[in-house]
Amino acid sequence: MAELKQDLREQGFELRETHISQVFLGQELVYKVKRPVALGFLDFRTLADRERFCQAEVELNQRLAPTVYRGVVPIVRDAQGVHRIGLAGEPVEWAVVMRRLPDRDSAEQRLREGRLGQDDLQRIAERVARFHRDARCDAETTRHGAVAAIEANVRENFAQTAASAPEYLGASELAAVERWQLDFLRERRARFESRATQGRIRDGHGDLRLEHCYLDAAGAVEIIDCIEFNERFRYGDVCADIAFLSMDLSWHGRADLSESLLADYARESGDYDLYGVVDFYESYRAFVRGKVSSLLAADVGADAAVRARARAEARKYYLLAEACTREPLAPPAVYGVSGVIASGKSTVARALGARIGAPVVDADRVRKQLAGVGPTTPLADAPFAAHYTPEASERVYAELLRRAEVVLESRRPVVVEASFREAEQRRALADLARRHATSFRLIECTAPPEVSRERLRRRAAGPSVSDGRAEVFDAFVASYEPVRELPAQAHLQLATDRPLADTIDELARWLELAPA
Repeated sequence: MAELKQDLREQGFELRETHISQVFLGQELVYKVKRPVALGFLDFRTLADRERFCQAEVELNQRLAPTVYRGVVPIVRDAQGVHRIGLAGEPVEWAVVMRRLPDRDSAEQRLREGRLGQDDLQRIAERVARFHRDARCDAETTRHGAVAAIEANVRENFAQTAASAPEYLGASELAAVERWQLDFLRERRARFESRATQGRIRDGHGDLRLEHCYLDAAGAVEIIDCIEFNERFRYGDVCADIAFLSMDLSWHGRADLSESLLADYARESGDYDLYGVVDFYESYRAFVRGKVSSLLAADVGADAAVRARARAEARKYYLLAEACTREPLAPPAVYGVSGVIASGKSTVARALGARIGAPVVDADRVRKQLAGVGPTTPLADAPFAAHYTPEASERVYAELLRRAEVVLESRRPVVVEASFREAEQRRALADLARRHATSFRLIECTAPPEVSRERLRRRAAGPSVSDGRAEVFDAFVASYEPVRELPAQAHLQLATDRPLADTIDELARWLELAPA
């Protein structure tokens, strides 16, 4: 491998190394070579195996980066004994060929330069949610979500790092992290079992990190470098995938963006139950990255600078795995956002969720998901009929509260958005906060009728998550019960017929939120 590195460097390629690969970057193309290593969880020692795994890498990555992966080519020695890519002859190595993506487009580089915002993460979350929706889900993938299978992975992590991890984290801290991960699995077994029942164990990515996500100027998302060498690391809970990325954001010091990503993914996928297991998976993923970095740090075949950087990264990952086990500094809270049709409540709820990094559970999406249709598929029933009967609405509000409770149990705030036109519905939300001994605030959005009707006219011109329309507006307003059951300090009437920034500023002052 040393001769290969030297030859390709002399041919103008830039080298980047990981614990299992050498990546040679040209002007337009990238050639990725697998190192002949055996690490317990993978074995690349034979040339035939390296070719096989190169082919698998191309095939699997077509799912999330179809325009990037070009194929597999041989590396041969020419008449002078110099390594050449793609020439005829007896292969001495194999390489995956990829289109080179601009470094400036990587989510990691964007984050370093302050160019990765919530809109970017929303696009990534939506792309991953669609990928998970269509990913393979069968008996073989599902068995990897069993508690026994996950526990085996945890124990393997700590066994494989028994000699190296104490170099980065104290023995007592390591023991505490292992104990917490195993206790979480045992004490919350039902949560993990329900994930399998819900079909949430799928053939995912397995290594979903910022450096693998790219966003171009047009907003297109390409995600590269899924795990091809071990199905056990790729088959798993979809939460394990998205938690890898949320953990990575926290590792980079952006816990706020981490929570925004989870919120966007939950909204797009309808998977709010992920909040019941995400703390475990974030700690698990951080420990895995600590293990990987420590392996690279110990690799005498890697460049000295690469090893030094890996040592620093390993320490930071292990510390994060330990930090994920702690109680949060801020307590959870329940924020209800209510109002009549087209009162601006969805806009306010999204803005509030983004401001405080909280998931938004909204009635419109819940109703569509219970009906088994897409979020913008209209349920064009007669007023208060079919999907909008009192019985149907009871099911929607029950599911709203259930999802909100899962979020609260994860020690996070939650925003619940619905009309809440009946006092009993509002009391139920207040009771949820009371049961969890946390604060409750109801934001009632208001707008003049002519403003709401104009919003409905504009809404009718294109697809919308909401089914609210002009012909039901008057009946809805007539059925709306005024808010009289809450104390004044728990209820705010918020006018939305003004610039959104002014509306949110008033809300932030009322909630005593820190500056954005």
